[in-house]
Amino acid sequence: MASSGNSGGLMSSAGLVRYFDAEDRNAIRINPKTVMAFCLLFGVFIQLLSLTVS
Repeated sequence: MASSGNSGGLMSSAGLVRYFDAEDRNAIRINPKTVMAFCLLFGVFIQLLSLTVS
């Protein structure tokens, strides 16, 4: 069963690609290492809280 028309999958996603590729100058820029360090410290903090509660 071959489709005689174009499904439009690629065309419909083209706008999203352009939207996510655009960089906003007003956007908050955070270094990925900073995010990882914050997540690690937050995880350690949660573990310490769970040890003190139990």
